[in-house]
Amino acid sequence: MISRLQMAAILIAWSLLSAARADEGMWLFNDPPRKLIKERYGFDLTDRWLEHLQKASVRFNSGGSGSFVSEEGLVMSNHHVGADCLQKLSDKDHDYYRDGFHAKTRAEEKRCHDLELNVLMSIENVTDRVNAVVKAEMTAEQAFLARRAIIAEIEKESLDKTGLRSDVVTLYQGGQYHLYRFKKYTDVRLVFAPEQQIAFFGGDPDNFEYPRFDLDVAFFRAYENDKPAKIEHYLKWSKAGAAENELIFVSGHPGRTSRLMTVAELEYQRDQRLPYILSRLYRMEVLLTAYSARDAENARRAKEELFGVQNSRKALNGGQAALLDANLIKSKKAAEEKLKQAVKDNPQFKDAASAWDRIEEAQKAIGQHAVRFNLLESGDAFRSTLFSIARTLVRAAQERPKPNRERLREFGESGRESLEFQLFSEEPLYDDFEQLKLADALTWMISQLGYKDPLVQQVLMGKSPQARAGELVSGTKVKDVAVRKKLYAEGKAAIDASNDPMIKLAQLVDAEARAARKIVETQNEIKQQAHAQIGKARFAVEGTSTYPDATFTLRLAYGAVKSYEENGRRIPFQTSFAGLYERAGQQKYKPPFDLPPAWVKRKGKLDLKTPYNFVSTADIIGGNSGSPVINRQSEVVGLIFDGNIYSLALDYSYTDLLARAISVHSQSIIEALRKVYDAGKLADEITKSR
Repeated sequence: MISRLQMAAILIAWSLLSAARADEGMWLFNDPPRKLIKERYGFDLTDRWLEHLQKASVRFNSGGSGSFVSEEGLVMSNHHVGADCLQKLSDKDHDYYRDGFHAKTRAEEKRCHDLELNVLMSIENVTDRVNAVVKAEMTAEQAFLARRAIIAEIEKESLDKTGLRSDVVTLYQGGQYHLYRFKKYTDVRLVFAPEQQIAFFGGDPDNFEYPRFDLDVAFFRAYENDKPAKIEHYLKWSKAGAAENELIFVSGHPGRTSRLMTVAELEYQRDQRLPYILSRLYRMEVLLTAYSARDAENARRAKEELFGVQNSRKALNGGQAALLDANLIKSKKAAEEKLKQAVKDNPQFKDAASAWDRIEEAQKAIGQHAVRFNLLESGDAFRSTLFSIARTLVRAAQERPKPNRERLREFGESGRESLEFQLFSEEPLYDDFEQLKLADALTWMISQLGYKDPLVQQVLMGKSPQARAGELVSGTKVKDVAVRKKLYAEGKAAIDASNDPMIKLAQLVDAEARAARKIVETQNEIKQQAHAQIGKARFAVEGTSTYPDATFTLRLAYGAVKSYEENGRRIPFQTSFAGLYERAGQQKYKPPFDLPPAWVKRKGKLDLKTPYNFVSTADIIGGNSGSPVINRQSEVVGLIFDGNIYSLALDYSYTDLLARAISVHSQSIIEALRKVYDAGKLADEITKSR
């Protein structure tokens, strides 16, 4: 795998010296690439077309994307995006994640415990207002606090005025700030999901590979006032689906990219951040695999989390391989030097001349405190849902009495309803699983800080990680939602009076965690100010037709359905149902290439020529999972679910030479619903308005 990725990294490096080209870009809906698409494909992006697509697109706050596909609130996404809901709805007698689910009537649709869907309603540029509060004479800490305060004020004003969830989003690493307003749906019900084995056919060996044969799809329904939501903007279904060389668009929520990072920041990713994260993921993968092997119930409890760990491990391995290719860094350095020289040559940008040095120094400071930040603030030392609940209760008691402008960002009024929705979730929690993860996390903390570290000694209280985790999990009452609600409502007095061991642990580490957070946030403020200066210079040199790094907010990508060549061999643009059965047969139907019983039994009913998965040049990244793929008429032709192995380097730069986005073909979804799952009613709802 690494050699293939290294080859891809070289190809990417060659493309770095040129400006945005081909089908590159995760574009803002309020600044779309109208000219590029018109010149390349002869298609006009109209305001009406964009608004319709924007309001038909859905963000899954559990991580991922989706879209409305009927006027009755029906939402389409991936099986793996909906896995969190499937896992939480399951129990020892019903494994919906493994076996699938089909609600044949509205009454049978199952409400997800804590799934929130967001639909972007409007965007407002508030850059000037945010930047106006930051004065030249301020220290970095003062500037950060001033910026946080005005952002909280803007979000609260918007919430009060519109009633919509209002988030100020940082773009271009601090170059711009946009206010996003979202309509929320918190009554979301599961309608259909296939078996996990057909949604993730080929398992980890085929993950990020192509050709692929996955029905990675799930359907949910948004409700309002206990009735299906009435949706004005939804996507109609294409009968034909995607065709070779066809122009397609992807509307989704890419999570995070690093394309605008400086060389110093990329080197930090390569040398410190990725090695740390990968070490943690490898450890967790071994832990969860061993736990799962003990019995079927353990496997059910851990399956969704294990999938997430394995998926992240493979994705980050690809990113690390790209950064380890000297050609990539060489090209980044060349592009950076070119921009630096342009800054030096233009007196207008003299303030930006030192920006790269300031970023490098700030990044070094972050690196010096990164381990403690990751362990204590990000929670790597306490990987347990019960600890996360306790920390939220402890911090809510401290933050809620403060003026909104002074609170930690996650406790602002604009996000209060979402926070409470998650905090009071009725999701099932299992003591043995929580204890296992917490004991391993405590052991990880010791390996990183050392056994003699004073905080380590305070946390362990003279016990082994296993014994300490056992007493914490068995002794806490925060698994009881009624207890959470009482502590949350009564605030600091109740928290301080509590003898709950998990609450006490959260209180014990809070001061050091906040201190680490303060350092990182202050240094990030320095970086944001420097990036803003670099951004102004970049816009002047390269033009304003650029896009920011991904921020898990709505973006538009475009491209063509297109095959590619690998080692002189043409890789077809699409697969078929016939290919699925061939692949399973080649592997003698052994896991993870076995087929669910229904797919074996119903093979004769399927049209095996039906297109199954296809690839395109659309620019996507993690978070785009579940994004609709549409044609010029805004019709669904596919559903994004993955990228090929070469796409793993797209975090740092785009290339269409080998990298491809992988989608489920619209025809295969309908064919499977009707002929494998007897879900004709659902298929009719999806296709009736096409």
